[in-house]
Amino acid sequence: MPQPAERYYEDYRYYSRQNYVRPQLKSVKPIRTADKKKVERNRFIHRIISFLFVAVVAFGLLPIGFNKITKHIFNPTPYKKITTDYQQIVFPTTNYLSNHWFMGMRSFVNTAKKPQMTTPIENSELAPLKNEIKYIASTYPEIKPSVYVWDYQTGDYVDFNADEIYPTASIIKLPVLTELFRSIEKGFVSLDEKMTLTDYYMTEGSGSLQYKGLNSQYSIDTLARVMITESDNSATNMLMARLGSMTDINSAIRQWGLKHTYVQTWLPDLEGTNHSTARDMATILYNLDNPKFLSNESRAKIFDYMGHVHNNRLIAAGLPQGVEFLHKTGDIGKMLGDAGIVFAPNGKKYIVVMLVNRPHNSPLGKEFIVKASETIYNYMVK
Repeated sequence: MPQPAERYYEDYRYYSRQNYVRPQLKSVKPIRTADKKKVERNRFIHRIISFLFVAVVAFGLLPIGFNKITKHIFNPTPYKKITTDYQQIVFPTTNYLSNHWFMGMRSFVNTAKKPQMTTPIENSELAPLKNEIKYIASTYPEIKPSVYVWDYQTGDYVDFNADEIYPTASIIKLPVLTELFRSIEKGFVSLDEKMTLTDYYMTEGSGSLQYKGLNSQYSIDTLARVMITESDNSATNMLMARLGSMTDINSAIRQWGLKHTYVQTWLPDLEGTNHSTARDMATILYNLDNPKFLSNESRAKIFDYMGHVHNNRLIAAGLPQGVEFLHKTGDIGKMLGDAGIVFAPNGKKYIVVMLVNRPHNSPLGKEFIVKASETIYNYMVK
């Protein structure tokens, strides 16, 4: 028989009370006073560190950034003449490697597509002569020579390390002289004009101008003569300045078509930073006879200078008496060299260039050049 609803309710309440289990609550330990103090101390340290960091940023980094960057953006420097050479920052070697100047900007111009100089036409290499030069070099293992020889009549040649780059020492005065006469022919310079010897140009090393009085005046003709005959460094610096500086010399050399000849230092270049190759120097010598490159008047004047060089202890020392030799020598501690044109009595004419890297001021370089010169001459005139 069904039970009333009230009974169901009472039975449920009874059943629930009988089966209900009160959950056991874990006891929570109270926070001790020592732990509270530790937490507070850590918070204090963190606040100090945060404060110091903010202070450094606010009173150190921000003012520096403001003065160095922000201030200059909104308030340019009052020193208007002080500017930043961004080209020098991006291209740090431009000042001493540049060979072109346009609108106040230095740049580098590659070798001209149509060189103004012509290169000697090489026929056959003189293998027997080259072997003799190699043998002489082998007897001087301490040195490293570069030799180039070219015969005007046959085009036969010798190339012994002729394309390797060497310091030029005073042989660099040969392209300076060549550019001087090119500028004279263009009407930019005159042999008769005067230049004043100032302390700015006067330098040590070879030449007599270093012993002359300041503010004395010399003609371009005189400066060119002593630059070649005495290898005068002060005269060379004066002439380079008159031609527009090393940049203009390098620009001319690129237009000639030479790839490895550079003027990077005012003389004396004791460190050997001005450099070239035996082949480049031979090309300059060859074009002294090129009527499309230099006039007969310029050629005669240049040959007059080169025929009176005082230093006759290198290639000239290996030539017999009566042989005409037009040349320019170079001598610094680590390099010794000579470059010129030999005119033999029998009509033989040839170019010879020798550059020798050597131990500092070693006489072995001179010994090699003299012996090689004698060997080359005897072979060429036989």
